[in-house]
Amino acid sequence: MSRKKASVNGNFKDIVNTVKFLTERKRFIDSAAPVLPTRTDDFGVNKVARSLHPKEQKLVIDRIEEHSDIAKSYYLRSEAAPLACFKAGQYLTFRLEIGSAVVTRSYSIASSPASALNGEYQITVKRIANGFVSDHILDNWAVGDKVTAYAPEGNLTYNPLRDAETIVAIAGGSGITPFISLARAIAQGDENCSLTLLYGCRTPEEILFRSELDSLACESEKIKVVYVLSHSDEEGYEKGFIGADIIKKYAPEGDYSIFACGPEGLYKHLGSELPKLGKEKKFIRFEVFSSGKKADEQKDFSITVIDRGNESVIKASSSETVLCAFERAGIEVPARCHTGECGFCRSKLVSGKVFIPEGEDKRRIADMQFNFIHPCCCYPESDLVVRIN
Repeated sequence: MSRKKASVNGNFKDIVNTVKFLTERKRFIDSAAPVLPTRTDDFGVNKVARSLHPKEQKLVIDRIEEHSDIAKSYYLRSEAAPLACFKAGQYLTFRLEIGSAVVTRSYSIASSPASALNGEYQITVKRIANGFVSDHILDNWAVGDKVTAYAPEGNLTYNPLRDAETIVAIAGGSGITPFISLARAIAQGDENCSLTLLYGCRTPEEILFRSELDSLACESEKIKVVYVLSHSDEEGYEKGFIGADIIKKYAPEGDYSIFACGPEGLYKHLGSELPKLGKEKKFIRFEVFSSGKKADEQKDFSITVIDRGNESVIKASSSETVLCAFERAGIEVPARCHTGECGFCRSKLVSGKVFIPEGEDKRRIADMQFNFIHPCCCYPESDLVVRIN
């Protein structure tokens, strides 16, 4: 009986103390001024958030470096605010207006993370066949031009809690950019890992950053570079395509992580080669990519776009993604990765049917259930009604 009485008394005191606390809190709130004494923009945590994750960055092309006739590097500086910091392996997404089209495209940052502290980003753009945006950049961007980019993003980054101490990086063509950023960071002491870089190209002339890569490998015992040529039979290079045999030849005896970045053909080849190594999936990381796989038969459709209550009808083709149809029509949709991973372009499919290539459906389960799509990796298979924003 005494225990029960003590419990009741304790509960009663808790209720009294709670009522007292709530009454005092309300009195304190009511006595406060109706306007915050400090603007929320002036809070330290908000300043840090804005500097690390700005909604957009206004950049100026400071200088351009040509890599023979296949690529150019663009060095970008901020018009005003300091550049957002990044980790080696991340990318920048650019917003461009090309004719009546409004497009976004992502390019890996080639410069070291320390370069952002010095006010500079470097990206490298390679010319590709029928490259709508890459051709526009290579043919039109000039020193002094102003461009708009969003904050750095991406997950092809070294994390000591997840990754092995040695990274075996597999690069193809312009996929070298995130790895030269990592090599620079290692050489500067900003990343505490080792890098074995297997760089595949068709011929020696297509190797980007050859001189600097060789210098970094000579200067740091943590960096090793191996060149692999698929269409040339010259001495001093590995020959063929980067597969399990070449990886085993140069990888360390112990644990190592595999990072890969390059064209679709490289990923398809590695898809059959990497299982031969018997590594856990957590040690294998691919830069996200879109396969570009289209519906079997090309057909023309229409898309009714609902944007904050306003409706418009645009043309679409089964050979292009829904996002491409938006871009060609000048409809601006938040987009970053163009691979279905980031979710920025998430939209509601009100009606109709879309085709999503195998392996590219990265939606949440709830989005699948309630018919939300990522337009960047969906191809129309009928007339559609889509609600954006």
